[in-house]
Amino acid sequence: MAGLEEMGQPQPRAAMAGARWTPTVDDELTVKAFELFGDPAAHEVRLPSRPESAASARRLTQCVVLRKWGMSPQLSEYAVLLVSELVGNAVRHTGARSFGLRIHRRRGWIRVEVRDPSRGLPCLMPVQELDISGRGLFLVDKLSDRWGVDLLPRGKTTWFEMRAADR
Repeated sequence: MAGLEEMGQPQPRAAMAGARWTPTVDDELTVKAFELFGDPAAHEVRLPSRPESAASARRLTQCVVLRKWGMSPQLSEYAVLLVSELVGNAVRHTGARSFGLRIHRRRGWIRVEVRDPSRGLPCLMPVQELDISGRGLFLVDKLSDRWGVDLLPRGKTTWFEMRAADR
């Protein structure tokens, strides 16, 4: 197309992966979430057990996976969707005041954990085509490489892991 020849080419992701993420004006809500709650890749962050916290958890997860670690957009999208499902379960089913979010990275894998004070175990239910709820763990089961629940002396950690190409 005319006029596009002189446009600069986008930088490859590999070159960006090692760079440290710095926020831009467009990331105001993400910056606010980091200021309020902290970096879930550095330590567990505590979020209030309210439906609005799912949006904060999604922003934090996307920022860590996509921008800080330079992982693929698809991996980031799946991680954001699945963290939203785990947070939704923690908010809806535990009656807790808050929950914890932690994101780990090790060679070839990312792991996302949601910790809450309930010892009630999540249950993977069969899903029918017309069901309007109950798909959360079904999605976690289908889109993650593995997932599980670790019982703690006070509560549990529900987690999922996904393979990630190291760059």
